[in-house]
Amino acid sequence: MRLLDGQYIRTPFYGVDKMTAWLRLQGHAVNPKRVRRLLRQMGLEAIYPRPRRGLSQPGSGHRIYPYLLGELASARPNQVWAADITYVRMYRGWLYLVAIMDWFSRYVLSWEVSVTLEAEFCVAALARALRQARPEIFNTDQGSQFSAEAFVRPLEEAGVRISMDGKGRAFDNIFVERLWRTVKVEEVYPRDYQTVAEARRHLGWYFDFYNQERLHQALGYRTPAAVYGVAAAPPVALRAPSGATAVHPAMNPLINREILV
Repeated sequence: MRLLDGQYIRTPFYGVDKMTAWLRLQGHAVNPKRVRRLLRQMGLEAIYPRPRRGLSQPGSGHRIYPYLLGELASARPNQVWAADITYVRMYRGWLYLVAIMDWFSRYVLSWEVSVTLEAEFCVAALARALRQARPEIFNTDQGSQFSAEAFVRPLEEAGVRISMDGKGRAFDNIFVERLWRTVKVEEVYPRDYQTVAEARRHLGWYFDFYNQERLHQALGYRTPAAVYGVAAAPPVALRAPSGATAVHPAMNPLINREILV
């Protein structure tokens, strides 16, 4: 799974057949059936237009909302928010990570981790985001976590229009997909989280860095926080758990990365 996860970041356009061939070239005797099972378990699929089966699966009886973005060009903060779930590998096992992002600024409003795919961690992330602001449109995939009553009800009560990706539209949530690539290459892969607490702590440091310090070419080499227009201090939802007073190494070059590993 570690090999598949790393190779997916390098070649996200590889499907089952190419992944199988690549693993065989590395000396691993695998068949397409096993590779397909592992990729599905991790919620990974090749990036090209096709029906998407990721970590979020439609819930039986849940309402599916129409896709509202279409040709919409995001022109201001809090016009469109989006959420998605990804797999985060650990030294033993894995976690699931959800993030809520403002499309215009790429600002991550909130995030949460869980050892299961139950809806609760997504609902918790949404509650923290809505305490900061309210979007005009909230876009997700059609997964059961996002179509659950506990998730859609706060949005409807806040007067937010709900949008869900259409089947076969691989790029409807492309900005969050790009966020996952960045988080994994810059934070997750250089480490082997030993515990959930360690993963949460380091991810908290990284999201602070991502919002407050990391320059984005697409934003004119500004930070997401500067474009979103927030104060310099990170929101409570993005701070590391209480008691963790260190900063992410990328925010302080005087700190040796290996001290934190």
